[in-house]
Amino acid sequence: MHRLGSFHDGPPGTGGPIMGDVSRETSPQVWVGGGGQLTSHRLEFGFVRPSIGPGGHAFGGPGGSVPGGVATAGSVGGTAMPGPRAMAEQNPVSEPTSAMPVYEASGGPNTIISAAGHRGDRPPPDIDSVRQSREPEDPPLAQEAKRAVQILNPSGEIQMPRPPQTRVFCVSNQKGGVGKTTTVVNIAVALALHGNRVLVIDLDPQGNASTGLDVPHHSAIPDVYDCLVTDTAISDVIQTVPGIPNLWCVPATIDLAGAEIELVSMVARESRLRRALEAHNGEYDYIFIDCPPSLGLLTVNALVAAKEVLIPIQCEYYALEGVQQLTNNIQLVKNHLNPALEVTTVLLTMYDRRTRLADAVEQDVRAHFGDRVLTAVIPRNVRVSEAPSYGQSVMTYDPGSRGATSYFEAALEIATRGAPVGSAG
Repeated sequence: MHRLGSFHDGPPGTGGPIMGDVSRETSPQVWVGGGGQLTSHRLEFGFVRPSIGPGGHAFGGPGGSVPGGVATAGSVGGTAMPGPRAMAEQNPVSEPTSAMPVYEASGGPNTIISAAGHRGDRPPPDIDSVRQSREPEDPPLAQEAKRAVQILNPSGEIQMPRPPQTRVFCVSNQKGGVGKTTTVVNIAVALALHGNRVLVIDLDPQGNASTGLDVPHHSAIPDVYDCLVTDTAISDVIQTVPGIPNLWCVPATIDLAGAEIELVSMVARESRLRRALEAHNGEYDYIFIDCPPSLGLLTVNALVAAKEVLIPIQCEYYALEGVQQLTNNIQLVKNHLNPALEVTTVLLTMYDRRTRLADAVEQDVRAHFGDRVLTAVIPRNVRVSEAPSYGQSVMTYDPGSRGATSYFEAALEIATRGAPVGSAG
């Protein structure tokens, strides 16, 4: 019963503890004795140590019992019951042994398994075998370091298979922000780091692929616009990518934004890029053309010049809406301008495994495109977004990250599909 903030045990008129707003365990108890005297004792571990009055009776109630029904087992002659630590020292717990008893249950006799994993009637296993079976994997930092060495390939020992002839990819999707430029840059770097000769053509007026490869592309730089409009040779505008062997880039400047208007009045305006590539005598294993987020003349030039189409699809609903229109335009180009054109590769990007929507989009894309969808999926990863601000791909910016690992797997899958494993150029 609570009374004015006090806790009172026992019926009125009998001795009982009187407590204020204090703790039972840490505050002294005040007991009213039979003669009206107050006796104070501190509780130990929640048990009451009663005071011994005349006649050997404990104060606090009739017969010397502790009020409130609090038992005082072990408090003989005014001695408090030992605490948990003392009890543990007086009664030590024995360790489990390999020979354990058998108990009967509904399913018959069962042998209890000890904490060490031993069964009652079986000899304990060899400790070395137990250690080997429970050998932990490499720590996360060691795994990340291994991935980084595999991706950067500083020794050049790891080689991806090279195709028997040049593969020209048009990386296209009229929806913006699906990862076209990021895919071009990272897959190109991954292939170049593993023994392939790669050319990247930046056909987007924004010039993001040039930025990601750290290639200068200001207005005074010769670029792909000169190849399309003024018939400049690709060899006059091509640049080597710093720090990446076997990788070259044809940059794009802001001048390319007006190329579509200027191409309208030109003869064979749809095949200007293809003719420039045919006149170029460079030897490459892969050529990636980064398209703008539209279906205009620049994208048509890329589709005519390429033999394969790589479609990055963001794992969201809006990205699915334009895929049908894109495939229709690809079919038109194939029927009238480039019969060899095929959609060979679809890559799922910005996959967020925490959402059901990402799983639903993946299932729809795989159901529609079948085995043309790469097994590798590119997750959302902050390192992929950070890398362009340093003029790098994620392969060199953070080679141990999940984004770099995923793009490496995608590049390896593309290389494996295009050439038998073990072929070398």
